[in-house]
Amino acid sequence: MLVPSRRRLRFEVWIVLGLSLGQSAVYSVVQLVEKMTGAPLSQGTSTLNRSQSTREYFDLTYQLLDIIFALVPVLLVIYFLTDQRQAEPGSRGDSGSAFRKLGFNFARPGKDLLQGLGLAALIGIPSLGLYAVGRALGITTAIIPSALDSYWWTVPVLVLSAMRHAVVEEVIVVGYLLDRFAKFGWSLQVAIFASSTLRGSYHLYQGFGPFIGNAIMGVVFAWVYTKTRRVMPLVVAHGLVNIVAFVGFSLFGRAGGLG
Repeated sequence: MLVPSRRRLRFEVWIVLGLSLGQSAVYSVVQLVEKMTGAPLSQGTSTLNRSQSTREYFDLTYQLLDIIFALVPVLLVIYFLTDQRQAEPGSRGDSGSAFRKLGFNFARPGKDLLQGLGLAALIGIPSLGLYAVGRALGITTAIIPSALDSYWWTVPVLVLSAMRHAVVEEVIVVGYLLDRFAKFGWSLQVAIFASSTLRGSYHLYQGFGPFIGNAIMGVVFAWVYTKTRRVMPLVVAHGLVNIVAFVGFSLFGRAGGLG
């Protein structure tokens, strides 16, 4: 099996990012400029989960479709990272599996859950303080984690949305990009910087505070991944932080969140 050239891998990365978080980063920059040129950032708002129809079951359908199609780039990444030799006659085991390579499986659920809880506390609690500081300095918009109408399906959809963001970001920005950046010949420090900067950039529509907070989160998560070689604890942590923000706001009112 031929090893892809660096040029081919770079093209592959641009395709993945153009279909997912790279596209989000471009839109985020444009939205930030629009907000800054229209009014002070402190007067702006950023809504993370919006209703898409006034008709209950059409809204539910749109929400579920958004979640499903957002996960397609993750499937693309899994395909790119899977060693196709495992499917050849005479091959054995799952050594070429992208799920195993990324640590995106249930091989050690207890340990992943504990590490995820620890990371959620490490990231989630300081993020609230950073949000408050950003609001006080006028560099962060008011973040509304959920503007969905109250239906029987609202909380389950918010949980699915929270996990969607967690899976997309951690699998692509950490697991996939760090693998590809290493194959580009980049140093670990440069790879982590690029990964964390991208993470911050697609949150710029929320203001500069969330950019800084998410970039720091990116550094921490990427460093943890280099030690564990598992994205599952990162998915658990990110999912928990988002669930608390999304569902907590929906049930109890205004709160900050990472998105």
